This record gives sequence, C-alpha cells and structure tokens, in this order.
Amino acid sequence: MKAITISKYGGPEVLVPAEIAKPSPAKDQVLIRVMAFGVNRAETYMRSGAWGDVARVSGIECVGHVALDPSGQLRTGDKVAAMMGGMGRTINGSYAEFVAVPASNVIPIDTELSWADVAAIPESYGTAWYCLFRNLRLSPGDTLFVRGGTSALGLAAINLAKRVANVRVFASTRSGSKAQILRDNGASDVLIDTGAIVEELRSIEAPGVDAVLDLVGNTTLLDSLRLAKVGGAVCNAGFLGGGDPIAFNPLTDLPSGVNLNFFASFMLGTPGFPVSDIPLQDIIRQAEEGQVLSGPSRVFRFDDIGEAHRTMENNNANGKLVVEL
Repeated sequence: MKAITISKYGGPEVLVPAEIAKPSPAKDQVLIRVMAFGVNRAETYMRSGAWGDVARVSGIECVGHVALDPSGQLRTGDKVAAMMGGMGRTINGSYAEFVAVPASNVIPIDTELSWADVAAIPESYGTAWYCLFRNLRLSPGDTLFVRGGTSALGLAAINLAKRVANVRVFASTRSGSKAQILRDNGASDVLIDTGAIVEELRSIEAPGVDAVLDLVGNTTLLDSLRLAKVGGAVCNAGFLGGGDPIAFNPLTDLPSGVNLNFFASFMLGTPGFPVSDIPLQDIIRQAEEGQVLSGPSRVFRFDDIGEAHRTMENNNANGKLVVEL
C-alpha cells in the first residue's frame, strides 16, 4: 500500500511516499481504509524528532471505511472515525491507504458529509469536548476564554461553547488580521494576545471568567491563571507557544480559589477517557445542519503532505488542515 513515511527526523521534506506492507489487524484492532485525515501540530513534532523516536508513518486521526474487524463488531464498509490509540507514536498512523487502530479508538459514524468535511472533526472536536465538558465542566451561561483561538482546536472549542453550550466566549489571537475568524466562529470578544492580557480582559469582565482553555501553553500559562475568577478553572491543552519549561511556584503563581488542570489528547481511548463518551455523531449532525462550523480551512492531496506541514508550521492554517486520499 502507499504511505507517507518519515525518512529521517527533520523538516517537511523528510515526509516521502513509499510502498509498505498493508497492516494486518490484531484481534483487538480494526483495519480502516483511510479516505481522509486531519493534520495536527503533534505530527510536526513527531516528524521533527522533538518527541523522540516515533512510528515510521505519522498521523493521529482519520476517517474511512472498515476494511476488517476481527471481532465482528463492525461490518466491512461501515463508516468510522479513529483517533489516537498510539497512531503515529508507537504504531503506524493514518498517513497511509490503510491503518490498523485499536478498537477502543474507533467510532462508527453516519454522515453524508464529504470525507474532507468529516475529517476536520474527530481529533479537534473530540479533544475540545473533553476539555470543555470534562476538565472545565462548562454550563450554559458560563464565560470562557480560549487562548490560541485560531488553531483548529481553538475554533472547535469556540464553536462547541458558543453554538452548542450557549456560553459567552472570549478568545485571543496574536494577529489582528485573524480576529474576524474568531468572531465568525462564535467569539463575542476578541483580544490581541501580547502575552499579558489580564488587565484588558478584566476591564471587560471584571471578576474574570469561569473557565480558561489555554492552548498556547507555557509562555502564557501564568497569565492565563489570572484570567479566571475565584472558583474558576484553567485547562492547559496545547503548546502553540513552545514547550520550554517555566518556573512555577504555587505559592505565588496559583491564584487562590482557581483550579488548574491539564488535558492530553493522546489519552483518548484509555480507560479513563473513552472515545465513546464523545458525542461525535451529534457533533457531525450539528455540522451537517450548520450549527457548528467545522469544515476544513484547506484540503491537500495525499502527495502534498509536506506543504500541509509547512502551512501548519508557518501558522497559516487558520483552522483545520485536511488531506484527502
């Protein structure tokens, strides 16, 4: 089968097409014929070697047809989405015509959306759902600040919070030219992120917000903690600003009454974080009805995966990048 492989760790040019053996699924896996997949920043880290040795074939999510389910739970030809489960890390991932995925990470779907449109949903919306409704426990009427809002995960979180949960959303971007993207997706207020935005946010929402989703990470986390009001929570779920360590002293840096937590999407499919909890079919239906804006910002051909990675690393994605086979 055809696959895009990491020839060595480095820039986008190290992603090269190759013919490799079609995987044979173990009894606890499902073999999927890949029709499309989303491109994620995590895959740029894998490709560069920043996360150490990883699988030869990258890709942490996909949508497609069941080619074989040894358990018999899924029928050949069923439409499915898959995410995580070691894909791209410890086992070959979705940058291929076929991928064998742990059954615990496969979700049956029913949709008439195009493969490119549905491929923009699983990882971004699944992660956003867990962050918002498990870690941050959002409720209607709450206020939410999304830091790093123009990322695919940020836009998914804004859509779910505003258009599904009826939450007032504040969001930030480093570029004023991208502010309208945030408003179009449901942000009521947009701040230009200078790294220190507490005073500006508090001038609009004096007590602070109920919840903060920080996708920028270590470079903004200390500031984000001060955006939350007493009794509020901050969820760190990304490192768009880089992963260099920071000095953190709970005595001085963690405001009293503010809860800090972390969500790692690679935990999806593990016992504590079943993908079956994610209402993916409901989200797909909402996308079909236009209730959430989930479509890809750009669609690439399979052989243009290197260009997709360059677009991601140049911060020009402005949403979800998708590759269609």
